[in-house]
This record gives sequence, C-alpha cells and structure tokens, in this order.
Amino acid sequence: MSKDYRGDVSPGECWSALAEKPDALLVDVRSTAEWAYVGLPMLAALGKAPLLVEWQSFPSMAVDPAFAEKLADQVAKAGGTPISPIFFLCRSGVRSIAGAVALTAHGYENCFNVLGGFEGPPDAEGHRGRKAGWKAEGLPWAQN
Repeated sequence: MSKDYRGDVSPGECWSALAEKPDALLVDVRSTAEWAYVGLPMLAALGKAPLLVEWQSFPSMAVDPAFAEKLADQVAKAGGTPISPIFFLCRSGVRSIAGAVALTAHGYENCFNVLGGFEGPPDAEGHRGRKAGWKAEGLPWAQN
C-alpha cells in the first residue's frame, strides 16, 4: 500500500464497501463532459449517490487547485468524515489516484482508488467498458 493513499480496490470491492458501510462514499473525478456523455455510476440501490468533483476541469483539463477543499465540503454535506472510507473513480484509474492522494494530504485517512475506473482500458477493437472497470464488472450505471 502506498502511504499517499490507502490503496487500490476492485469495483466489486468498492460496491461491497459502499453497501456495508453507511459512511462510505464514491467520488467520481471525471469531467462534466464524461458524466454527461459517458455515464455515471448509479448507487440508488444503496440509497446513495456519487459525489461529482472534477479533478481536471473541462475543456482546459487543468487540475483544479481547489479540488480537495471542494471535495471535503461535499463529503461533509454527504455525512462523511475524515475517517470515512472514500473511493475514487475516473475513466481508467489514473486521475482517481491523484484525487485519492490529494484528499489524503488534506487529512482524510481512508481514500481508495477503484482499479480500472469507470470504463477501463480499451479492448482489441478500441472500445472501453468491456475489459475492466465499473461497467465491465456489471455494476449499475446510467447514461443521459
């Protein structure tokens, strides 16, 4: 495990923790465009909703210097605390690591990266969502 964040979990492990721990939260750090056009993880069956905080703002894709502060505010509003399990999701699992590291540096103790992200890597045909990640594991999601 990295000392910069608690470590990595599979999408299924994330789902189980969200189901079993009332204060566990899912943070989607993708861009507004990705949320709108690619889809969102759906947590309604668990009585929850993902927290949506861009790591990089679309269209410039510059890292948001206020990311940790914005997310800490959303965590508090969702009933989370600095010791709540917080799971980070992006497209393929790279930006989510950066988000987990940033919130850990902000004083949160249990930040985890979701391996494979929402869509995972491209398959042999160049399509995402089939090899690994939230979609490939068959977890609930919806697209606008």
